[in-house]
Amino acid sequence: MSTMKYAATDSLMMVRRSLLHIVRYPAMTVPLIVSPVVVLLLFVFVFGGTLGAGLGGHSGGRAAYVNYVVPGILLLTVAGAATATAVSVCTDMTQGIVSRFRTMAIFRPSLLTGHVVGSMVQTLLSVSVVLAVAGIIGFRPTAGVAEWLGAVGILVLLIMAITWVSVIMGLVSDSLETASNLPMLLMLLPFFGSGFVPTDSMPAWIGWIAEHQPFTPVMEALRGLLLGTPMGNSAWIAIAWCVGIIVVSFLGAKKLLDREPGR
Repeated sequence: MSTMKYAATDSLMMVRRSLLHIVRYPAMTVPLIVSPVVVLLLFVFVFGGTLGAGLGGHSGGRAAYVNYVVPGILLLTVAGAATATAVSVCTDMTQGIVSRFRTMAIFRPSLLTGHVVGSMVQTLLSVSVVLAVAGIIGFRPTAGVAEWLGAVGILVLLIMAITWVSVIMGLVSDSLETASNLPMLLMLLPFFGSGFVPTDSMPAWIGWIAEHQPFTPVMEALRGLLLGTPMGNSAWIAIAWCVGIIVVSFLGAKKLLDREPGR
């Protein structure tokens, strides 16, 4: 069997394993869907009237705030899914299955491929449900087919980037508690960005941080593509952030996986 076929066969096997875990243990998927939906409803129906009235150059009101906040909720959904990935990877690393795989003739990177693809499928499902709920409560994108494709492409890149980061978090965690807590840092980024209010409404130093962290250009790109708001170079900056994170995280995860046990 050629090396490429060998790698593809093992990777497909690990992807199947990951997808079966998602189907058999829905308790890990349901919170990933319910939590961002609850946050969406909370911000729209409890805070939306006030926050929508303060959007500055945007037309105010709850209806306007729905459109503004949805990109932030989508990124919150992506960040929330990192917890399940980190816990899943940590479980494999600490409960012996990876040690068993090390003794077998298996393409080692396939162990990570299974987690990454399975997590991306799980996250895309969550994002789809959140978008559906957003549409029900008033989200009205003006995007055409090309803009939707661009927005989906950026979301997929972000999901892949965050998934690889969460894989590293799972690899470096020595317990499930640590693995479940580390990704919480990612969930703060939409709040310390333009996810819920414009960055120019923040104090100067917080606004600077918000404008220069990776989630803000992604959210601005999504608003520009889906709603037609000005986005400048946000799409290219978002792509650059995502690709950079994917490359660095992949190389880091591969190096961590290749370590000998106990090192």
